[in-house]
Amino acid sequence: MYENTFPNKRFKHTIAFLEKHISKSEAILDLGVENPFSEIMQKHGYSVENTKGEDLDINTSTIENSKTEVVTAFEIFEHLLSPFTVLKSIKADKLVASIPLKIWFTPAYRSKTDMLDRHYHEFEDWQFDWLLEKSGWKIIDREKWTNPTKKFGIRPILRWFTPRYYIVYAERI
Repeated sequence: MYENTFPNKRFKHTIAFLEKHISKSEAILDLGVENPFSEIMQKHGYSVENTKGEDLDINTSTIENSKTEVVTAFEIFEHLLSPFTVLKSIKADKLVASIPLKIWFTPAYRSKTDMLDRHYHEFEDWQFDWLLEKSGWKIIDREKWTNPTKKFGIRPILRWFTPRYYIVYAERI
């Protein structure tokens, strides 16, 4: 089980939010390759398929051809140059998506070694809302949560009070 090695709080919030809005009888396309959280969704009774690692900025065919009722996207849109294109290509009527929020005391994330693990966007909640609305989605529910650490310093203290993650449930307009 992943509980001792993966982000407990984030995963607990995410699965609780998913269970609040999505029935276990609805098939899910999870954007991104199979990962620890897609396995957690399966262990909670969801039928989940993942994209295959294709560059979703260039190739949205898996999304366009999916027959699932729900698309999930957990911390993926910040890695895309054009999340609008991906959001427009979704055929499902339901979307559950989360993003790490842009926070004023931390610079944008960029990996110097992994070309795929870079943030092209650091959203504030209202920016992500606008992106969803412009791409044809109506937000039905949303939540934010913090990501406190047990480290010492100004930034760790601010992490106790500043929301770090944002999750939405949206339906196609």
